[in-house]
Amino acid sequence: MRGYKSSMSCHTRALLISMGMNMAMACAMLFLASSMQSGAAHISASLNGAAVRRSLVSTPNFAARSAMRNNIVANAGVRKFFVGGNWKCNGNRESIKTLIEGLNQGAPVGSDVEVVCAPPAPYLDYTRQNLRKDFAVAGQDSWVSGQGAYTGEIAPEMLKDIGCEWVILGHSERRHLPEIKETDKTVAVKTKNALDNGLGVILCIGELLEEREAGKTIEVCERQMEAVAETIKDWSKVVVAYEPVWAIGTGKVATPEQAQEVHDAVRGWMAKNISPEVAASTRILYGGSVNPQNCDELATKPDIDGFLVGGASLKPDFLRIVDSYKQAVVQ
Repeated sequence: MRGYKSSMSCHTRALLISMGMNMAMACAMLFLASSMQSGAAHISASLNGAAVRRSLVSTPNFAARSAMRNNIVANAGVRKFFVGGNWKCNGNRESIKTLIEGLNQGAPVGSDVEVVCAPPAPYLDYTRQNLRKDFAVAGQDSWVSGQGAYTGEIAPEMLKDIGCEWVILGHSERRHLPEIKETDKTVAVKTKNALDNGLGVILCIGELLEEREAGKTIEVCERQMEAVAETIKDWSKVVVAYEPVWAIGTGKVATPEQAQEVHDAVRGWMAKNISPEVAASTRILYGGSVNPQNCDELATKPDIDGFLVGGASLKPDFLRIVDSYKQAVVQ
């Protein structure tokens, strides 16, 4: 009897060990399948975008490319090219009047590209009244809450009231200037408040030179994105702008390959931490000394969906940068 019990005990132990191994293997396979599905969605979005761009670039006639683009946008929900001009703290009424007159002389952009200009706050209303109607207007910042006793601040509903459709938030100059030093959390709260009040948000992220040299570029961008992802749920009116701080206003520019690498990493993070759908649909712009000489090559990269332009947006050449959408396809 003792031998029988011992035999049963050994058999039971072996059975339990086998069941445990099978369950562990099943869990591992489920985890691997989930990871592969998320990764596949991100890879598919990038590969599809690259294939679409190749097909359009190989179509020599611009009218044919434009018709093909419109068909793709209508039927596949691909990303529409986006060019923003950040005028920063520059200009006066006369120079802005001259700039607007120059921009108004450009050819219509139609449905192939979305263009937004962000003048200094005192000239927002004037710009919206006089700038061509196929260009939207953005504020350069907005407050964390609504109207009230906040001297010097601009509530998002005020921007909406004068016809602004967008606001730039989290720009590196507001994150890093010692007089301002906005935190990731502040940028996230501002983003939610702007979205709640009906504005689209151009959300800026990017690393300092010392962070790039330390190999922390992706880590910094992911940290900045995470703060916003913890605060908002709806990304449909958010455009992300990757701006390497070391390339802003310096004349230096990330190579197209460097920019594409970071854009791809940010899209991958979004696929894993938000959703594959948000990753595939969110436009990621490049900013950092974009000019008429480098915009065309940058625009051909599959994960670069447009530009946020600084100094060059104060010149008639801005229209040449807008024109780079012809080299790209909105994914």
